[in-house]
Amino acid sequence: MALDRAQRNDTAHHYVHRGHQWYARWKLACDPAYGAVDPLLRGSSLPLLDIGCGIGLLGQYLHATGIRAPYIGVDHDPRKITAAREAAAAAGLGDQMDLRCADAATLPPVHGHVALLDVLHYLGAAQQQALLQVAIAHLAPAGTLVIRNVLREPNWRFHATRVEEFFLRVSGWIPGGAQHYPDAQELCTPLRQAGLDVQVGSLRGRTPYNSYLLVARFHDTEQKRA
Repeated sequence: MALDRAQRNDTAHHYVHRGHQWYARWKLACDPAYGAVDPLLRGSSLPLLDIGCGIGLLGQYLHATGIRAPYIGVDHDPRKITAAREAAAAAGLGDQMDLRCADAATLPPVHGHVALLDVLHYLGAAQQQALLQVAIAHLAPAGTLVIRNVLREPNWRFHATRVEEFFLRVSGWIPGGAQHYPDAQELCTPLRQAGLDVQVGSLRGRTPYNSYLLVARFHDTEQKRA
């Protein structure tokens, strides 16, 4: 479900800093990731664990579209978690958005849906594989794992994405910058080995970037319960 201009502006105004307001408006207007996640979670009461939640914009979006399932956002950057908490409080969602400064080793014991939006390529290859296993461990039997990530491919969109990532690093928004760009096989193989069905589709929207959406669900829920 898309937000109209008034809803996007209302959401952006929940953030204190102008830079975050601009970022929220741009992401909500141009980034198709939030609209792609929404229908995957709609109608479910399972909690969503948003790993690498940044300033909590996905949680704000889902609430604005009427999804009221528990939202737990975690990020290792305390600055972003502070901004996310301030925005949640301003929106009257302080008791509905659980926002924590944490890394993969200290995630809360939540089992439900899991989101990894633009997270994996900021980790090394081995760390990516470890985080995928952590994400799988937090999936409920009927949960959905949603991954949005750039995939390594020999095309101009991939190179455009690398240019964008360079500016994100030098701006300080993503300290350290991208570490490893996985290809589709690197992400799909461990998910399928864990008993997940995986669908991969392009999610570049109105951007020039090499962005993909991976949606993974258990195909044998009885095996997962065991």
